[in-house]
Amino acid sequence: MAKEVLKSIAEEIRRCQLCPLHRERINPVPGEGAPNARLMFIGEAPGAEEDRQGRPFVGAAGKLLNETMAKVGLRREDVFITNVVKCRPPGNREPTSEEVKACLPYLSRQIDLIDPKMICLLGNTAIKALLGEPKAGMRGKSLEKNGRFFFPTIHPAAAIYNPRLKVVLEVHLTKLKALMELEGKNRSMAS
Repeated sequence: MAKEVLKSIAEEIRRCQLCPLHRERINPVPGEGAPNARLMFIGEAPGAEEDRQGRPFVGAAGKLLNETMAKVGLRREDVFITNVVKCRPPGNREPTSEEVKACLPYLSRQIDLIDPKMICLLGNTAIKALLGEPKAGMRGKSLEKNGRFFFPTIHPAAAIYNPRLKVVLEVHLTKLKALMELEGKNRSMAS
């Protein structure tokens, strides 16, 4: 059932005209992955390659995310990956607050439907949209808000521009994987 509802949300996103981004997009990028994922990754907005393919994180940042996930033992097919904004902003600029506001109801419905145990926020746009203004020291730690657990980290694109941040991303995803394993053990011990 969740899979069908996710498809329905994706269709709504494909028809969406709530902000000007729909005028220049090739393909909206609703997100993809396991409809019952325990872990959800949320980035900023699609880039050029994502816009061409209609899939999230398939460009250079996606390649780095996939490689880092594989290094720490996370599998892309086990998670759900999406963005706050579902259409590419021109020139890969940061989405405006109006664009974020237009897309947030879609993202909220995806989160509610998938009901992940942890949401990994990739970069400032995702952090701002779901937790408010980023605070020093919040990245790489689990935070609870409104009964949901969030794990803010850097966006993989930042590690492309500053290769020293690749280590930070790997350390953060290692911690995230350990948290997910701990949650899984606690759940199995409680049943």
